[in-house]
Amino acid sequence: MTYVYRMPMVKPEHNPQRLSDGTIRIGGDTYGIAAEIDDPEGWVWSALQLMNGTHDPTTVASLLSKHFSELSRSRASDIVSELLASGYIEDAAASTPSELSERELDRYSRNRAFFRRIDLIPRAHDWELQVKLKRSRVVVLGLGGTGSHVAWALAAVGVGEIHCVDPDRIELSNLNRQILYTEDDIGHFKADVAAARISRVNSDITVTRSRERVESQTHLARLVDGYDVLALCADEPRGSQNIKAWASRACALAGVPWAGGGYSGPIVTCGVFAPPRGACYECVSAQAVATRRPGVDVNLGGPGVIAFSAGLTGQMIAQSVVSLITGVPDPMPGTLRAMNLAVLGDYDIFQAPPRDDCASCYPLTSFGRRS
Repeated sequence: MTYVYRMPMVKPEHNPQRLSDGTIRIGGDTYGIAAEIDDPEGWVWSALQLMNGTHDPTTVASLLSKHFSELSRSRASDIVSELLASGYIEDAAASTPSELSERELDRYSRNRAFFRRIDLIPRAHDWELQVKLKRSRVVVLGLGGTGSHVAWALAAVGVGEIHCVDPDRIELSNLNRQILYTEDDIGHFKADVAAARISRVNSDITVTRSRERVESQTHLARLVDGYDVLALCADEPRGSQNIKAWASRACALAGVPWAGGGYSGPIVTCGVFAPPRGACYECVSAQAVATRRPGVDVNLGGPGVIAFSAGLTGQMIAQSVVSLITGVPDPMPGTLRAMNLAVLGDYDIFQAPPRDDCASCYPLTSFGRRS
């Protein structure tokens, strides 16, 4: 449903500029967000100036057509409608949602500014994405180098409920990268300590924990039941029946999107999956392997890791989880992203179509295969 603006105004984060040749630059200098508009007559620039939070859209169009005698009322209305749909406009008359407390409005004020900048979808109010986060429930499976960063980031950003799962105890060798633990925590269960720590990061959310070890696809399916997203940060078991394959199948059947990744020395990766919106993990992974030269193997989750490689992977997964919840930016389901920290600028995105015979991408229904 298209939102009807009452008192439109340009978002402060997208304050427009008019260049000497008449071009309007709106959206700042952010790559992929900024836009340039050819406006030799000055119609669009004048419309933007009128959108200052004191006029309704009808009045803006009326004043615009009166200011320019050659501009018809119909064309003026079209210009206003196009600007309202651009995502650079907000409603000055929008009310603050009662679902967020004064404390949360203060806590998430920087989130709000971030989302206002990158979100180009017209909204009823600029807290809409934060409310979506508050209503969401996420499982973080694995609380090591990657998962500890994911759990912290999701708590900080305001995901409403986080379920922390890990069977292991904290060891001294974990402390070079696992952000939630200290020397005093050695010997304690990661799930217990992680849940306590992120509860102290954000006491406005619900944090639960479990020390269970996932031992089958069925077990993982039970774990994600009732949750909105899975953050897969565990790397065992491996082999042909690995935990990522279990997640791919279990989440596809449950309709739960997921993000996961890992690291191997300087290589950090993140994958995002949400069939039927893009191929499942097994389809993408199989086709990624097929593109490698014979004898080349990528073993993610090895011992080579440092604080920033674990942190980058974790933050990439956390960002993907937030994108899956909010839709901003496009989470690009069915993709693998990789970064080589040994070669600056070496960054890759791999995307593949679903395989025709994949039961996760095209599950059987009572009416046959879903298209």
